[in-house]
Amino acid sequence: MPSKYWSDFVQGLDPYVPGEQPKQQDLIKLNTNENPYPPSPKVVEVLTQDAVKLLRLYPDPSNSLLKTAIANYYNMDLGNVSVGNGSDEILAFAFQAFFKQRLPILFPDITYGFYTVYCGLFDIDYTQIPLADDFSIKLSDYQRENGGVIFANPNAPTGIGKSLQSIEVLLQSNTESVVIVDEAYVDFGAESAASLVGRYPNLLVVQTLSKSRSLAGSRVGFALGSTVLIEALEKVKNSFNPYSVDRLAEAAAVAAIDDVAYFEQCCAKIIKTRQWVSEQLESLGFEVLPSQANFVLIRPTSISASELFEQLRQHNIVVRFFKKPRIDAYIRVTIGSDNEMIALVDALKEILLQRR
Repeated sequence: MPSKYWSDFVQGLDPYVPGEQPKQQDLIKLNTNENPYPPSPKVVEVLTQDAVKLLRLYPDPSNSLLKTAIANYYNMDLGNVSVGNGSDEILAFAFQAFFKQRLPILFPDITYGFYTVYCGLFDIDYTQIPLADDFSIKLSDYQRENGGVIFANPNAPTGIGKSLQSIEVLLQSNTESVVIVDEAYVDFGAESAASLVGRYPNLLVVQTLSKSRSLAGSRVGFALGSTVLIEALEKVKNSFNPYSVDRLAEAAAVAAIDDVAYFEQCCAKIIKTRQWVSEQLESLGFEVLPSQANFVLIRPTSISASELFEQLRQHNIVVRFFKKPRIDAYIRVTIGSDNEMIALVDALKEILLQRR
């Protein structure tokens, strides 16, 4: 309830609502796009007693070890990398650094919910561009005057990605404002725009280690961009919290990035499982949007999405239902382990059979 002690600003905030983190242990959790596989074994090796003892000391404010690992992976210089406490923090810094402009920023009407939250938090004007009828982003609609552009690739919660060529076409026509490509799910089938950073000084690519590298509980994100953009991000970060990535998180992140073979193996397994479950769902009569992420957005045809959401919960399976225009007929399902997806398909068969 609002309090007399709250400022008018706080009373007007509409905060982001994350996916449920249930306390019940026996649930199959397919609602927040977490990786079903554990972090790289190399992560376990670096979380030693000696590392814990060093927690008495502040972390390196420049996070040079982590930036070096990221720069080496993408064949960039240290000056092209910024890191933060999850990609959400990186995005928050970027909204402050680049999007407080005279003109409104542009982003899709169906996308990551934090974009509107940050606009409210930082008093940024925005215009939402409707997705096409097939739920894809039409980047040609963004070729207009703007104070900045941001979109997720692949988009969330649709899972639909854009080609690198189409992103470059946008960058060629939009040179006067910053374009942010939010790549939280890029490793599951889309192509990163990181290769374009050297050619487009207004491009910022944001990624997270929460999804493809199984470090959602560690909170590490990073941005790739020209030195001009990275300098602005660092100015905002150091005006807020110069120690945003702690010692254990940095050590875990470096180990996860260095273990390329394990990372690629996990991504390949998730892509294979996604293909299997998509085929199974289509055979049951579901509409399945083409996904390049570690989730699928599906539309049931013989039961409402809200009812299916509740029915699955009764089968101890948690998925995500968005009570929002255009997507309230769909549910989003994270790609879990093979056994979890088999259990999902079996539960759906039982639910649909009971309705006949």
